[in-house]
Amino acid sequence: MFSSAANTSLLPLHPAVCLAIRVNTFQSCSQYHKMYRTVKATSGCQIFQPLNTLQAPEKELLPGFHQFEWQPALKNVSTSCTVGIINGLSGWASSVDDFPADTTTLRFQYDVALVSALKDLEEDILEGLRESGMEDRTCTSGFSVMIKESCDGMGDVSEKHGEVEEVTIFTEPKPNSELSCKPLCLMFVDESNHETLTAVLGPIVAERNAMKESRLILSVGGLPRSFRFHFRGTGYDEKMVREVEGLEASGSTYVCTLCDSTRAEASKNMVLHSITRSHEENLDRYEIWRTNPFSESVEELRDRVKGISAKPFMKTQPTMDALHCDIGNATEFYKIFQDEIGEVYRKVNPSREERRSWRAALDKQLRTKMKLKPLMRMNGNYARRLMTQEVVEVICELVPSEERREALRELMRLYIQMKPVWRATCPAKECPDQLCSYSFNSQRFADLLSSTFKYRYNGKITNYLHKTLAHVPEIIERDRSIGAWASEGNESVNKLFRRFRKMNARQLKAFELEDVLKHHWLYTSKYLQKFMEAHKDSAKALQATIDPEASQDYINICLQI
Repeated sequence: MFSSAANTSLLPLHPAVCLAIRVNTFQSCSQYHKMYRTVKATSGCQIFQPLNTLQAPEKELLPGFHQFEWQPALKNVSTSCTVGIINGLSGWASSVDDFPADTTTLRFQYDVALVSALKDLEEDILEGLRESGMEDRTCTSGFSVMIKESCDGMGDVSEKHGEVEEVTIFTEPKPNSELSCKPLCLMFVDESNHETLTAVLGPIVAERNAMKESRLILSVGGLPRSFRFHFRGTGYDEKMVREVEGLEASGSTYVCTLCDSTRAEASKNMVLHSITRSHEENLDRYEIWRTNPFSESVEELRDRVKGISAKPFMKTQPTMDALHCDIGNATEFYKIFQDEIGEVYRKVNPSREERRSWRAALDKQLRTKMKLKPLMRMNGNYARRLMTQEVVEVICELVPSEERREALRELMRLYIQMKPVWRATCPAKECPDQLCSYSFNSQRFADLLSSTFKYRYNGKITNYLHKTLAHVPEIIERDRSIGAWASEGNESVNKLFRRFRKMNARQLKAFELEDVLKHHWLYTSKYLQKFMEAHKDSAKALQATIDPEASQDYINICLQI
């Protein structure tokens, strides 16, 4: 499964005040009972009814219900406000030479989805205006909406804006939660299929670009208000960034999606690099790759374009995904632990059997001392548990040399000092000391790798270790945060997709993605989440308004949650 998503958070650019939050928000009357039964979001336990039983209040929460207008009108985008789910290939103007897109895909029209997301945040907007002491009737324009886009999962809500006077109206309290991730497009496709990705995501990119040049007029709190949208394509792991930006795969000589360094250069100079790559430069380099204006050999041409070998079709924000940085670095430490147990620094080309025995010893030690079961593939939870000083002490019991044990302890100590800087939502506030000492610690970390652990880093380095050591300070200085844009929500959504597909969708392929897309949209509704919170202890009260026999099992479940 491949999916793409976006979500919003917002704030106005100049002052005003809210009149009142809409009343009757949390009615417990029978018209909302079906909605309550449809999604039980806050507890993590979802109880869904078939989508053909949705009542009017629930349908209002899906895209395609609210009226809106664009000024000026969007180019080459339907002006209908009632567009529901559409074919994911709609809008792709294929030419004779194009590769046929063989995929099943459904999506919402981008602007219709954003309108629905904004209306879902209506109470938060009004509450934010009121708490900011802003006059609601005068605050009808100048709202700025930040969209965090992602592929391989769902996007998160986050918030930024700026002009002369900045007032934050709404900030997502859990920016990396799956509850903050609204689905935009679902498709069944291999994410390495560049042509099909272009066909499916191309129209979405075109709609996004059209919205950048216009402003949305939408009624919020009973008043027409003006919104402008800004987009940050940050929710991508390295594999997806390379795919949409036209770079070679992650095993390439060109180790980084942020700079032009080769793997050999990055291992020789581990710290001193700057972000140089951009979408525009990638497009220019692709044209050079395609036309070869200097009639160079393949290797000369490849060096000139620094590994750009496909046409970039989606602009991403040059950054580092904090979650996959954790996973990538933990995978590398896991391999270092094996090498140190086997004293690889003393040996040349150890056999596969020897390496298997070291891994078996490591897994046994982690299982017995740390309760960490062996994994086929590193995940976020395992990575967080592995990367601790306590784990290093346990591993050191298997390392013969005291000198090597000290080096391992120092390596982990430095890593633990650096990690909060890229994991924190706001490092300047949450870990100012580690932020100040990051460059010093990263230099010391690099010195250890190039000396004590030279056997592993002589002429090579992993992609995420390079980014960790070379690019974190520059990204923090530019964006103020890396962790706020991490992709935990994206990864969690993969589990949701499988659950929705198995438990809540019709089995016919024609309806399967439609059901999943609708269920997922309702699951992420802020309005429903608040409704669930208000009613989580009121199952007995609801019983008075519904058929007791038909709903007794459901009520018992609610009472247990």
